[in-house]
Amino acid sequence: MSEKRKGGRLMLLLMSLFVLAWSAQTHALEPNSPLQIALVSEVKTVQPGKPFYAGLHLKHKEGYHTYWKFPGIVGVPVSMVWSLPAGWKAGEIEWPEPEQVHMFQIRAQGYHGELVLPVRVTPPADLKPGTKVTLAGKAAWMCCGRDCNPDFADLTLELPVATEAEIDAKWEPAFVKAREAAPQSLDANAWSATATRQGKNKVTLHLTAKNAAARQQLAAVKDVLFFTDDGYINADKDQMVRREGDDKLSLELTVSEYYDGKTPPTHLLGLLQSPQGWGKGLTSETVIINAPID
Repeated sequence: MSEKRKGGRLMLLLMSLFVLAWSAQTHALEPNSPLQIALVSEVKTVQPGKPFYAGLHLKHKEGYHTYWKFPGIVGVPVSMVWSLPAGWKAGEIEWPEPEQVHMFQIRAQGYHGELVLPVRVTPPADLKPGTKVTLAGKAAWMCCGRDCNPDFADLTLELPVATEAEIDAKWEPAFVKAREAAPQSLDANAWSATATRQGKNKVTLHLTAKNAAARQQLAAVKDVLFFTDDGYINADKDQMVRREGDDKLSLELTVSEYYDGKTPPTHLLGLLQSPQGWGKGLTSETVIINAPID
C-alpha cells in the first residue's frame, strides 16, 4: 500500500474514533487517563467589564501528547466549545509554541508535559459584585502515545464577582508562561523571510539577517524546525538546513500530498523554532513566518 493511502486511512480512522468519542455519553475522566484536563482561571474574582484569562490546563501522562491547532498529517487539535452566560465573550485559544511529537513513528505538531492553553474572556459590565458566575464548555482532544485516546469532557468553573479582579497566585505563573511562549514576530528591520517553490514537491524557506546583531544571532542558531500553519508542508518529512554565507539560512521543506487547498498558496505560513532563539527582546523560541513564495 502506498504511503499516501496508508496516511489517508490512518487519518480516517483517527477522525472516526474522534466522532465516536463526541457521540458517547458524558463521563468523568478516569484517574489513570493519559490526559488530565481542567478549566482554570488566572483570577480568583471577576471584575465587571474587565477581561481576564481562563483556559484549559493540560497534564499529560509521561509518553503521551495532544495536538496543536494544526497537528500535521495525523491527529486532532484540542478544542473548546464555550457555553457562557449572556453578555460574555470568549476569544480563540492563544496557542503557545508547539513541539514536535510522535504518533507511533509519524512526526506531528503538539504538546507534552503540563501547560495551559489560554483564552481571553470578557465579562459584561453589568455584573453585580457579590454574585457568582459559572463558565462552562465542552473540551475535546486526542491524546496519543503508545495508543490513541480521543475523548471529551464537559468542564465548568465557578467564579465570584467583585469590584476588583483578584489574581490567583496558583494559576497566574502558568498563564504568564503560556503567553511568553506564544510565537512572536521577527523584527522586520533585522530579518527578512522569503520562499521559493521547486516543482510540485519542494519549497525552500530563506531567512536573511539584515544587520550585524541579526547575523550574530544567526551564527548561534544550530537547530531549526518549521511548523506548518495550514498543512501545506508535510510535518512528517525531513527538513534540510543549509547555510549561505553568514547572513542567510535556508530550510528545504516537503509539500504535503494531503494539502486541501485548491491551488498552491502564495505565502508560506507557519512557525520557525530554534532553541538558540531569535534575538534580544523575544521571550519565545518560536517566530511567525509569513513568507511570499516566488
